[in-house]
Amino acid sequence: MDPIQATLLVAAGVATGAFNAVAGGGSLIAFSALIAAGIPPLTAKLTSTVAVFPGNVASVAGGYRDLPPRADVRRVLPAAVGGGVAGSVLLLVTPSRVFDAIVPFLVIAASAVLGLRGRLDGLARRSVLRHGREHPAALQVSVALGGVYGGYVGAGFGIVLVAGLALLQHEPLTRTIALKNLLSAVISFTAVVLFVLFGTVNWAGVAILAPATVVGGYVGARLLRRLPGGPLRAVVVAFGVVFGLFLLGRNVL
Repeated sequence: MDPIQATLLVAAGVATGAFNAVAGGGSLIAFSALIAAGIPPLTAKLTSTVAVFPGNVASVAGGYRDLPPRADVRRVLPAAVGGGVAGSVLLLVTPSRVFDAIVPFLVIAASAVLGLRGRLDGLARRSVLRHGREHPAALQVSVALGGVYGGYVGAGFGIVLVAGLALLQHEPLTRTIALKNLLSAVISFTAVVLFVLFGTVNWAGVAILAPATVVGGYVGARLLRRLPGGPLRAVVVAFGVVFGLFLLGRNVL
């Protein structure tokens, strides 16, 4: 990896951490930067998952006191692990040429999820305020599907999780977000273990990205929260759509 590529990854890592701290969706930046640095898409996906994982753990530590009772956590953990394993295995068994062909659509889909975050957040808040009966089976399915999405696509899966959790259980939003952070970390951990054992990870990329995401997350939490999250997220969404279309055009040509 040459100095220019390394510098690109450092900048992408800082941006990834900062955007995750403020608006979410930063992993899309890390994934795109790895591809731009010449790393094949499938390896880039595995590498970005490993590199961003420390940030997932940090978010759990930050919101530990807001977690629901342990019984509620244990109830959904198996579904998160099962979904994360299923999505990660699906990614690992997908031939590289197939993943290369579908990655533009995955990038665009992840960008769409990020773009719809405002509506999903509003839907989640309305659901939290509405009293009603919980749906345990539907909750398990929702968490499992979120795990599959997280293991396979990754970008934006925290938004998918928090929307499903809020719609299907009656908890304060702070607890819902804390539980989402824990489940995201669990799903990411299962993916990291499988990717390290059975996939191809670019460790040079991880070594550059991981500390940069930590720095970016700290800076983002301290400084960038003064800026509105909406415009920042819009930048990531626009970037994702343009990059996805670029990859699609490259495949066609």
